[in-house]
Amino acid sequence: MTAAILVAMPQELEVIPGISEKDPKERVAGIDIYELEPGLYACAGGVGKVNAAMAAEILCLRYAVDLIVSAGVAGCTRDSMALGSIMVASEFVQHDVDTSAVGDPPGLVSTVNRIVFPAYEPERCLSAAQRLDSQSRLGRIATGDWFVQNGDRLWEVFGRFTPLALDMEAGAVAQVCYRNGVRVTAIKSVSDHVFKDEQLEEYANYSRALAALGTVLIPFTKEIMGSAHKSERKGQTT
Repeated sequence: MTAAILVAMPQELEVIPGISEKDPKERVAGIDIYELEPGLYACAGGVGKVNAAMAAEILCLRYAVDLIVSAGVAGCTRDSMALGSIMVASEFVQHDVDTSAVGDPPGLVSTVNRIVFPAYEPERCLSAAQRLDSQSRLGRIATGDWFVQNGDRLWEVFGRFTPLALDMEAGAVAQVCYRNGVRVTAIKSVSDHVFKDEQLEEYANYSRALAALGTVLIPFTKEIMGSAHKSERKGQTT
């Protein structure tokens, strides 16, 4: 079982214990790939869907990973979740894909002709997260190339897709993984509440969210790797 942690920003990568002491295994297309231990890699692909998709494809094809964990900080639609709380993906959508002018439903991704992209065993991933942070919650992640702010556009996205989290990468990673037959999950730490007037002030101080992410990211990833490996072995013997 090989896996990779894929984040957007260097600050998110730096929460991984000991990574600052490591040299990249290699640089591909401007992306530094780190080997945390045999079979476990990590990289910061850059902000936005294209950057995320590039990094995910490199991990799928060059490193032949079995699992990608899309990780980082993200906006939350539930004011009841504290800053730094952990959100686990139940599934993924891309809220900014819209070819409705030619009759498609909003969010339909052409070529694969899907709106919703699956996450790897959501309940199992939630259980793993809750053992590390009992306040972790499961929900849909909606992705788009837009830093979300309150207003008509946000209410339209929320009404259409009812996400728990909004980010700029996970949905693109899920699309790449779907096409490559690679498992994908996402673990996001609440950096801001998108419906609050104080959203930008919260995001400007997302160090709390980063610290929370750093506490759970490696244990979460290793537990999911282990459970996926056990499932593979069980499948081979039945």
